Amino acid sequence: MAESACLSTMHEWESPDYEPSLPVSEKSNPLTRDIDRASANCIVRMLQACDAQMFQEETGATYQRLLSKQVVETLMEVAKKVEHILKDPQDSVVVLSGCGTSGRLAFLITSTFNRALRELNQSSIYSYIIAGGDRALLSSQEAPEDDPKQGMLSLKKVCEGKKQVLFIGISCGLSAPFVVGQLDLCLQHPEVYTPVLVGFNPTHQARDESIPGCTFTFRSVAQRMQELTKSQKAFLINPAVGPEAISGSSRMKGGSATKILLEVILSAAHAATFTNTPITYKGILQHMRAYKKTLDVTFAQKEGISALLEAAGKSLQCGRRVCYLGWGSLATLGLIDASECIPTFGADYEDVRGFINGGYRELNNYEGPLGPDFCIAHEDFLHLVLPFLNDQDIVLLIYTHSDDVSEVAKLARRVREKTSNLHAVYHRVDGDTAAAEDINKLCLSSLKITWSSPASGILAHLQWELSTKLLLNTVSTGAHVLKGKIYQNYMIDVQVTNSKLYCRATRLLQKLSGCPESQCEEALLKTIYRVDKLTADITSSDIATHTRTARNRTKVVPLALVCLLTGCSLMEAETHLEQQPIVREAVEACLS
Repeated sequence: MAESACLSTMHEWESPDYEPSLPVSEKSNPLTRDIDRASANCIVRMLQACDAQMFQEETGATYQRLLSKQVVETLMEVAKKVEHILKDPQDSVVVLSGCGTSGRLAFLITSTFNRALRELNQSSIYSYIIAGGDRALLSSQEAPEDDPKQGMLSLKKVCEGKKQVLFIGISCGLSAPFVVGQLDLCLQHPEVYTPVLVGFNPTHQARDESIPGCTFTFRSVAQRMQELTKSQKAFLINPAVGPEAISGSSRMKGGSATKILLEVILSAAHAATFTNTPITYKGILQHMRAYKKTLDVTFAQKEGISALLEAAGKSLQCGRRVCYLGWGSLATLGLIDASECIPTFGADYEDVRGFINGGYRELNNYEGPLGPDFCIAHEDFLHLVLPFLNDQDIVLLIYTHSDDVSEVAKLARRVREKTSNLHAVYHRVDGDTAAAEDINKLCLSSLKITWSSPASGILAHLQWELSTKLLLNTVSTGAHVLKGKIYQNYMIDVQVTNSKLYCRATRLLQKLSGCPESQCEEALLKTIYRVDKLTADITSSDIATHTRTARNRTKVVPLALVCLLTGCSLMEAETHLEQQPIVREAVEACLS
């Protein structure tokens, strides 16, 4: 009985009656309704169940899924387009573009496959674009996401002089103006551009709000592309993967599914070009199922992940920090996970930090070093962070058997001089006997994730990356849940820094307070501008003005919610939250 109840909860979101006004990517997930009250073990089980929804088979005609026939066939067709460019790269480029997590994954995937080309003495054909430039790789740069013109200009710049462009625009919610500006540019110049849209809502749920200065909406562009799919002049890859564990937090399943889809496409194209392996339906499906196994292998370590999550939660509850020290692309995933905690949970920059061996030389981003605000090398950690650590800070080593294990051990010894709260995540291949024992002895816990030896080195590494992403997302999300940054399964402390987040904040206030939309938006504006009465100037300003002002504000949504629930003034609400900084408990105190 319990199993069938769990199964119905897994599929509940698919019902047309479930939160019907919201697109899939913004719905709340029934599996995590009580995540804010859950223990570390329960949080891990809930997040595992949510991730498993990515690979659920299609159940009727409601939504296409990751493994649906049409999705797999589209992946094959796009892989053939990439193969065509790999075989004749002259004046051609494959561009991956996105905002926030989508842009960061565009960077990661581009780096991986350009490196694979260099190892084969081939020229690099992949380029990435991220809204806000390279600073957005390491920090939240939400405002540029709302600028379609900037999107178009950045695409034109990357494609200057190119005669053939395969453009892959990633927008998990089919909502980012930056990306839709680029897709529109592609549709205007079909002789050069073939556009591919990757996202996780059906086309009819794409955002339909008008975009300032544009005659199109995201939905109208997606619909035009849908028409062109018949003649293969455009491609849509938009399976549903279910609502996020934390409502709207597309860094999680949205990010993982993006990584899976794009890596399946590019891996198939590389295998076809360099090992004469034909692109087949069976081959694509097999590769997708290998990623499903990655979930199983990762979450087989439930107990170890729970212990890590609990330790990270304790550090954050004490006002201390979580540090990821990584090697290679796994370190890049640490940097990405850390950067996402600021906009998602209203975290401070110092709360969760990532560091990479070799710093910017290893990261190899277009713009190189990004200045003193973005120190990311292990040396920076040793000089700027380590001296101030104590046993309440948690440090996590992230490495594989192919990294320099003696270097890892050396750094571990340095960390142990300052804190005993040292842990490790270590990927190894079955039968590997690399001397990791020295490191294990220095750590409070070591998660050894063992993989059966795959046919190809790059496929193994891609699986290690996904495993690391799933693990870090689980730890950082769970730690912030334990800190009280989530209410039910909503990002209550979300930063209101672009139009998508402004709309999400208004919707969230409506849901939690039961007040009408107009009253919720009024409360939101009062907290953004820190006034108890709105002026005509404020009410006549556009959303871009509101989000610019909100950039320098903290606890905007919690304050607005307390005001709505209690009818108190802004100053009283601030006092309320000062007395009870755990947002969840402050809200509950108002409701009781």
